[in-house]
Amino acid sequence: MAYTNAQKKQHIREIQTYLYGISFFDGRIPRIIPDGIYGRETAVAVRAFQREYGIAETGNTDSATWDKIVSVYQAYQHSNPIAYNIFPSSGYVVRQGDKGLVVYILQAMLNDLGIKYDNMPAIAVSGTYNAPTAEAVKLFQRKTGLPQSGSVDSGTWNMLVRASEHINKTAG
Repeated sequence: MAYTNAQKKQHIREIQTYLYGISFFDGRIPRIIPDGIYGRETAVAVRAFQREYGIAETGNTDSATWDKIVSVYQAYQHSNPIAYNIFPSSGYVVRQGDKGLVVYILQAMLNDLGIKYDNMPAIAVSGTYNAPTAEAVKLFQRKTGLPQSGSVDSGTWNMLVRASEHINKTAG
C-alpha cells in the first residue's frame, strides 16, 4: 500500500506535536504550531533539537531523529510531577471578593481539610473568595497560631499547603 499524502501530513503533525511539547521543557527548542506542513519553522526546530541532543544537524527527520524526539518527549511525559507555584509573590494577599485560580485552589485545600477534619468546615469551591471562605481561613489561622485576618498572605498560604500535603500523604 502506498504512503499517502494524508499519512505524510499526519506524521509531520505528530513530530511537530512532540517538538511543541518538548519546547515547554527545553527552551532551546523553538515552539512551533503543529500544522502538518514540514516548512522552514519545522526544519529550524528539528535542527535545534538535533544540535541539543547530539544528532547531525540536517533539519530533516530521519529515523534516528524521530526516535530521539519520541524518546525525549516520552521521558518528559513520564517524569515526576513538577510543582506548580501558584501564589504570585510573598507580598501578595488574597482577600474576600477576589476571584480566580488562586482562590479556587485555596478553597479546594480548605475543602479537603473540612472533609478530613470534623473541626473544619467543608466549603464550596467556586473560585470566588466569599464570606464562608474568609471564615474557614480565620478558623484555620486560629488553629495554626496565625493572625486571624481572614485573608491569605504567604504565611497562611504556606501553612495551608503543608496541611494539605499532610492530609494527602496520610489519605489512602
